[in-house]
Amino acid sequence: MKYETDLYQPIKSLLEENGFIVNGEVDNCDLVAKKDEKIVIVELKLKISLNLILQIIKRQRLSDYVYIALPEEILKRYKKYRDFTLLLRRLGVGLISVKLNSVCPHASVLMEPNLFDIKKSQQNSKKKKNHLESEFAGRLLDLNQGGSVKKKIMTAYREKSLYIACCLEILGPLSPKVLREYGSDLKKTNSILSKNFYGWFNRVSRGLYEITDLGRKAIKKYQDITNLQKQLIKKQ
Repeated sequence: MKYETDLYQPIKSLLEENGFIVNGEVDNCDLVAKKDEKIVIVELKLKISLNLILQIIKRQRLSDYVYIALPEEILKRYKKYRDFTLLLRRLGVGLISVKLNSVCPHASVLMEPNLFDIKKSQQNSKKKKNHLESEFAGRLLDLNQGGSVKKKIMTAYREKSLYIACCLEILGPLSPKVLREYGSDLKKTNSILSKNFYGWFNRVSRGLYEITDLGRKAIKKYQDITNLQKQLIKKQ
C-alpha cells in the first residue's frame, strides 16, 4: 500500500539537487521549497480528483510555482491524461511524476508551471475552429438535443446525404451536376456519392446514381428533416 508520504523524499531530493531548501507540511502545504526569493509549493497525491484541482488553485495565492506530484503508474493508467495536462497548463500548474516501484524511487518534472497563452492555443486550433464553424453553418435544422449520449448525431454531412437521397427518390437517377442544380451541396456532392459512406446510393452508370433501399429507409427514419428537404426540392 502506498501513501502520500512515499512521494515526499524523492521530490525533496530532486529539489535539493537544484539548490532548494525543503520542508514538509508548512501551513497545510505538503511540501514547500525555497531558493533565494523563489518559493515552490508541491501537493502530494495518490489520485486525480476535483478536490486536488481546487486545492492547487488555493496554493496559487501563495506562489507562482505550484506543482502536483503523482505516482508514475497513476499517470500512465489515467485515460484522460492529455485532458488532465491541458487543464494544468490552462491553470499554470506544474506536474511532477514519482517512480515508486523501483530500487531507488525518484521524481521528475513533466511540466513546468508556466502562464497559459490562450491566443496561441486558439491559433494552433484554427483548423478545428474552422471545422466547427463549417459544421454549424451546414446544418439546416437543430435536430440534436444538447447533452445526448450514445445517440447518432445529425451532422451536416448526414443532412447533405439525406438531401441527395430525397432528390433521387423524387426525381429518379441523377448526375452530380443535376443534383447540384436542385440544391445539393456544391462542393461535397461528388464526394458523398462516390464514397457512399452510408450505403444509400448506387452507381447506375458513369456519372449517374440512384437511391438504394437503405437510402429509402433513412428517409423514413429522419422524417423531421427529409419532409422539409422534399418540400425544398419540389419548389425547384
